[in-house]
Amino acid sequence: MGINILKTLIRNAILLLCCLGFSLSAEPLSEKGKGLDKQVEDLKKAVIELNRELFILEEELLFPGNTQVSIFLSLDIGNYFKLDSVQLHIDNKELANHLYTEREVKALQRGGVQRLYLGNIKAGEHELVAFFTGVGPKGRDYKRGATVSFNKGIGPKYLELKIVDSVALQQPDFEIREWE
Repeated sequence: MGINILKTLIRNAILLLCCLGFSLSAEPLSEKGKGLDKQVEDLKKAVIELNRELFILEEELLFPGNTQVSIFLSLDIGNYFKLDSVQLHIDNKELANHLYTEREVKALQRGGVQRLYLGNIKAGEHELVAFFTGVGPKGRDYKRGATVSFNKGIGPKYLELKIVDSVALQQPDFEIREWE
């Protein structure tokens, strides 16, 4: 039901823009036409704002808070591991795969956080498994997994995958933690 409302709102916004475009092209450019330019700009701003609100509404409809799970990735330093890819599974179901570009890795090294997954799961006990592939110490190919069991209650669940350098071990450490 909510998605039908969303589709109707989007369709009406597009129809309004099309009608406005046809009416403007039929009028000769004059002083009145110049006043319409401002109205068109105001309408464009209103449509952009409406689009933003529709996006938020769509997220709320598709991923309600009581079933929502979000998984994020961050890096800490990254001297012992150069990330190539991440693969996510919850309860033995593959959720996401991501191959990293050099630019994405640099953004993560500068403190960026990437949302790898946003989806819905039922309340209860679940197991998250993440596989990290990349280049480890001394240029060797490196594939590691990290696992955590978590309880999905009422309300959204946020999990962070964090790759941390272990100076003592001279290798990367892969952590999974729940955000409160």
